[in-house]
Amino acid sequence: MSAEELSRLYAEQEPGSAPAYQRVKDLVTGEIVGGRWREGEALPSESQFVESLGLSRMTVNRALRELSAEGLLRRVMGVGTFVGRRKSSSALVEVHNIADEIEGRGHRHSARVLSLREELPDPEIAAQLGLDGRRSAFRSRVVHLEDGAPVQLEDRFVHPDFAPGYLQQDFTSRTPYSFLSEVAPLGRGEHIVEAALPSAEESEILGVGPSEPCLVIRRRTWSGEDVVSVARLVHPGSRYRLEGSFDAH
Repeated sequence: MSAEELSRLYAEQEPGSAPAYQRVKDLVTGEIVGGRWREGEALPSESQFVESLGLSRMTVNRALRELSAEGLLRRVMGVGTFVGRRKSSSALVEVHNIADEIEGRGHRHSARVLSLREELPDPEIAAQLGLDGRRSAFRSRVVHLEDGAPVQLEDRFVHPDFAPGYLQQDFTSRTPYSFLSEVAPLGRGEHIVEAALPSAEESEILGVGPSEPCLVIRRRTWSGEDVVSVARLVHPGSRYRLEGSFDAH
């Protein structure tokens, strides 16, 4: 973008309506929301902003720093400032196939299977599935990736009576949700959402630091009157969010 174009856009921010740094933020935000600056695209340098807009470096730096903290921009030391990656999102009160969510955003879904086996669940999981303490369940641990970046660690226990053939599935080519939807169609679901720090293993699998909060969803799903699966879904807080809406009736 030329210096003249930057100057024109800044002038359109209605002088006097907001502090200079906020007008710079509004300019940048408007270009991103309007699709003229796209995800991963480099912005003009800080020096270019200063020269084109006639502002102090401190003012420009504050605007870009705050937009970076808000996740709209990504600053790389010694390289430049880029339009940030949009957070993946999921509906808060609905149960969806994560592959469909990712592909619906125009991105690529892939998966890694960490384990797929039959095992004896702990008493709490067994009770939720309606199993006595002597019966095994099917367990799958799958990492879901969006354009190669891990966005969900899915740890799922499945009642064996409702999902024959579960252990024979290739969950790199289809999701557990997809398979279960065929053999035991979803009747209803239950969510418990919490924030938690990742374990050392989760930190390594998801590629996050040990102090980065994660969004954890504990999900139980029914088919008819029976609980079919109990899952713990761990998402990096910096790459995932939940969305929802409601009517006040």
